[in-house]
Order: sequence, then structure tokens, then C-alpha cells
Amino acid sequence: MSRQANRGTESKKMTEKAHSPIKIPKPKYWYLPFISPSASLHLMNSELFTLTYGALVTQLCKDYENDEDVNKQLDKMGYNIGVRLIEDFLARSNVGRCHDFRETADVIAKVAFKMYLGITPSVTNWSAAGDEFSLILENNPLVDFVELPDNHSGLIYSNLLCGVLRGALEMVQMAIDVKFVQDTLKGDNVTEIRLKFIKRIEENLPAGEE
Repeated sequence: MSRQANRGTESKKMTEKAHSPIKIPKPKYWYLPFISPSASLHLMNSELFTLTYGALVTQLCKDYENDEDVNKQLDKMGYNIGVRLIEDFLARSNVGRCHDFRETADVIAKVAFKMYLGITPSVTNWSAAGDEFSLILENNPLVDFVELPDNHSGLIYSNLLCGVLRGALEMVQMAIDVKFVQDTLKGDNVTEIRLKFIKRIEENLPAGEE
């Protein structure tokens, strides 16, 4: 291969690397849920976790015309994960039924996030009625070494997490509204996810049973 061809190949690689929003993080491990009906788990390297999620978001940005549609798809994917993951979570954590929303918040932060993402968010900013709170993430593994391009300012990069929370809680008869209100990718000091209790979902019982 000629020197000119080599220089061309090297220049192309450097250009691709410069425009890539994802860099390789240092090795670290945690459990990543595999998307399947059985909600089986696979121990995955964090580089693969970050790169796989980054590739997913990148592909969605190519498939959909605007950030709002991408956000909806991430939420939908997360919801489908959540409705499957809850069974595995309950089996592995041995957590019993929560008596109120505050207890639910503690389980989400101290058990669920720790189990699947290796982090423990802070639970704060409770509403006076006790039906709304925030999860503060000092470190979000999904956004390690990620930068949002200027043309995707409306993208909620980690919106998958909102869907997971919504789907999982729905499976335990809790309807919630969940959204990002702060995001370090958009210049905020912390990442904040806001959860609001909407209603208790009544189980559909067969006719004649209570």
C-alpha cells in the first residue's frame, strides 16, 4: 500500500474518532439486563454497555426525523424492559410489597439502581403531599464520555431509564409520571429524574371475586 493511501486511511480514522460522541471508558463491571421475556442477566463490561447504548441512540437518531420521536422510542423501549425486569428484580432482591411511595423511592434508589447500574441516587425534593420526589444521579453510567451534538439539543439521551421505571412500577400496580428535569449532558450540575405518583392500579379480578 502506498504512503498516500496509508495517510488517507489514517486521516479517515482520525476524523471518525474526532466526530464520535462516545469514548472508551476504563474497565468496570456491573449487571446489564438482557432484553428477553425471562429477564435473564448477563455480566457485561462497561465499555460494551456504554457503546451498545450509544449505538442504539445513534441509530434511532438516524431512523427518526426529530429528537421528540427518538425520546418516545427510548421511553417505549425502556417500558418494555421494565415490565420484564420487575420479575427478576423481585426474585433477586427479596424485597416485599412497599407500603407507601416513600418506601418505594428507597427501594428504587438503594436496591434497584445499585443492582443494575452500580450507583445509588439520592432521594430528595419530596412534594408536600408525599406523592412526588426526585432521584439525583451524581454519576450516570449511560452518559460516560458522551457529548450531545448541537443539532440534538432536544434529545433526552437517557430517556430509556424513565421507561424502565414506568414499566416496572406499573407491574406492581403503580401508575407514575417520570421525566428528566436536569441532565449533565445539557450543562446541569447533576442529573435529576422526577417521579410523580398518579394512582394505584387495581388488579383485574375474575367476575364474582374480590
